Amino acid sequence: MKILVQGDAFDLGAEVDAMRHGRTDIGAIASFVGLARDMNEGSGVAAMTLEHYPGMTENALGKVVDDACARWPLLDVTVIHRVGRLLPGDPIVLVAVASSHRGEAFAACEFIMDYLKTRAPFWKREETPEGARWVEARASDEDAAARWLAD
Repeated sequence: MKILVQGDAFDLGAEVDAMRHGRTDIGAIASFVGLARDMNEGSGVAAMTLEHYPGMTENALGKVVDDACARWPLLDVTVIHRVGRLLPGDPIVLVAVASSHRGEAFAACEFIMDYLKTRAPFWKREETPEGARWVEARASDEDAAARWLAD
């Protein structure tokens, strides 16, 4: 399992290759890459700055991954979340999940992303033509995480 919070960009291909290197038991790898957008809530976004609470953030991400591993038979998980100033189009987050079968990989990848959005202590500030603003949590993110409670 690999959990990183970093300023540097990541390489999806390199991360997937590292997961499967020397492994013949992996039958599926599902991944999600989140990107910074140039529009949010009807305003142009020139840049976004992500801040976090070091130590606490990695711990929260680890708990989300542990929860996923308790639900599905996962063989490996990589979560990389960037911090610092990001421009539109920059990759923000990578979640990659390896398992024997695609169903578990897809479900666990979605679960991790849903919980990461609501449980990990990150703060986003957007630079817009109207000035800088902090991004509030979305009800849709809470709803996405809550649906896993019914499972």
